Amino acid sequence: MIEIQKIENCSLIAGPCSAESQAQVMDCARSLAAMGVKVFRAGVWKPRTRPGNFEGAGEPALEWLKAVKTETGMAVTTEAANARHVEAALKAGIDMLWIGARTTTSPFAVQEVADALRGTDIPVLVKNPINAELELWIGAFERLAGAGIKRMAAIHRGFSSYYERIYRYSPEWQIPIELRRRIPGLQVICDPSHMTGRSDLVPHLAQMALDMKADGLFIEVHPDPCHALSDQKQQLTPEQFGRMTGKLVFHREPEPADLKFMEPYRALLDDIDLQLIQDLADRFHITGSIGEYKNTHNLAILQPDRYKAISDILAEKGKELGLDGDFIRLLFETIHAESIRCQINKKNDK
Repeated sequence: MIEIQKIENCSLIAGPCSAESQAQVMDCARSLAAMGVKVFRAGVWKPRTRPGNFEGAGEPALEWLKAVKTETGMAVTTEAANARHVEAALKAGIDMLWIGARTTTSPFAVQEVADALRGTDIPVLVKNPINAELELWIGAFERLAGAGIKRMAAIHRGFSSYYERIYRYSPEWQIPIELRRRIPGLQVICDPSHMTGRSDLVPHLAQMALDMKADGLFIEVHPDPCHALSDQKQQLTPEQFGRMTGKLVFHREPEPADLKFMEPYRALLDDIDLQLIQDLADRFHITGSIGEYKNTHNLAILQPDRYKAISDILAEKGKELGLDGDFIRLLFETIHAESIRCQINKKNDK
């Protein structure tokens, strides 16, 4: 079991995607400090998809973050992707580090960062890997824990998807939910800036994250987003950030009266869920019988025309019943994939 200690003051972490100049950093920091933000974020080293783009101001920008601490009293955090970044950030007195999505994807890189942090007590935030791989995310926390880091939190920034969606990165809320179950006590902070890729969608997704019981928000704020050197479209102005935070609803914990009201409904849900499990078991039993027939009569396991037809029918039926068609397709896709797996296993057992 990974030992987790709580990180204070991470309900709102805000600042520019990149630290571009001391004037830009200080201008943004002063605005955010006046709004009560306790932790200021800014990328000093920026991993970019292609070379030739602005890749951060580097170590000189650490001095700008030190100036933010001195003038505003805010804690400061930046991204570290290798041992050199860690050493420079620690030397500069950076209060908190985050590991980016590209770094989390590489166990070698995470281990290098963990080794460089060994013997320190600095809080570390870990972004989810770009692809929806929960084990990679958990592995990053295990590597940090192995180096003695106890103050850790997750940053949920969404996942790459081949589906066409409104968001830049799909939330896949079930993954951070499962992460919390696997690592009890872990704080999960949501990054709606990267998830949406669009500043106009950030407030909506920020509230959705809080509705999903996120412990905090990680927001990109720039004094002049149109002229930002990275991620222009997803950064809020300080004024937009202020309007958003003024409207956010931070939820309370349920009280006995709330639990009493929900109890009979939860009991009904439990009965329905148990019936769903029984229905799935019956379905896979029938699938097994079909699979045995296919094997005996030399038929292909996958029947694409049948799959497409039933998928369309179920999605349409779901819409008639007030359900989201995409959800029904995804649900049936998962069930169908498990049916195929069971049939393949039966064939291999022969």
